[in-house]
Amino acid sequence: MPAETLLEARDLRKSYPSASGALAKSGRQARAVDGVSFALERGETLGIVGESGCGKTTLARMLLRLIEPDSGEIYFRGENWLDARGSELRKLRRRMQMVFQDPVASLNPRMSVASIVREPLAIHDPQLSSADRRARCTEILEAVGLDHESLDRYPHEFSGGQRQRIGIARALILRPELVIADEPVSALDVSVGAQILDLLVRLQREFSLTLILISHSLPVVAQLASRVAVMQAGKIVEIGPAAQVLQSPQHPYTRALLAAVPEIPA
Repeated sequence: MPAETLLEARDLRKSYPSASGALAKSGRQARAVDGVSFALERGETLGIVGESGCGKTTLARMLLRLIEPDSGEIYFRGENWLDARGSELRKLRRRMQMVFQDPVASLNPRMSVASIVREPLAIHDPQLSSADRRARCTEILEAVGLDHESLDRYPHEFSGGQRQRIGIARALILRPELVIADEPVSALDVSVGAQILDLLVRLQREFSLTLILISHSLPVVAQLASRVAVMQAGKIVEIGPAAQVLQSPQHPYTRALLAAVPEIPA
C-alpha cells in the first residue's frame, strides 16, 4: 500500500526588498525561498537543514500560511491550502501547528500556562466548557512531562527546557497531524536540547505525528529525521533518505556542512 502524501509544496517562491546597502533604494529583491518543491509522507520526519539565512524559517512560515508565498502551490491532504478561506481555512489550520525557536519569546509572560495552552481550544473549539478545556490542558501537559500544578504558574517560573515543553503542549492541544518545529533546541543547553528531541520522538509515536524539523545543525537532524532536505540560498540543493544524505552526500554544500561538524575526541 503506497504511503499517503500529507503535504506537497510546488515551486514555492518568496522575495523581500533588499533592506540595506547600495541596493536599499534600488527596488531590488532578495530571494528568501527560490523554487522549493517537495512532498511529505504521513508519519515521516523531514529534516530541513542549512545555514542561517538560507530560507528555512521563511519556508516553514509559508507552509503554515503565517506568510503568503509570492508564487507556487501548497497541498495539504490533497486540498489546495493556499485557496482555503473561512471555515475551510480554520479546519485545515488546526491540523498543522508550529513549535517556535525561542521558548521565552514565544510565550506571553502575562498569561498563565493554562491560558497559553488552552488558547487554541478557545479559537477552534469554543463549545468546550471551561472544565473540559482545563482537563485537556492537564492531559497534554502530562504528555510533555509537566504536572497539573504547572497550569496556574507563569512562564518566568520555568526553565528554558520547561518553557519549550509548554510550547510543544500548546502545539499539540488540537491533536494536529503535522507539526513544524523551527530550531526547537537551538536556544537550549545541549543536554536539555537532547531531552526535547527525545520528547519529540516519543510524542511523534504517541500522537501519530508527521514532523518537519528545521535546524542549522546536522547532528540534531540526524537524531530525528527519516529524510533530509538541504537548503542553500533559498533552494533545496539535496534531498533524500537521512542515511544517504548524511553518509554519502552528493552536493558540495552538503559535504561542506558535514565537514564543519566538530568531531568529539575519543
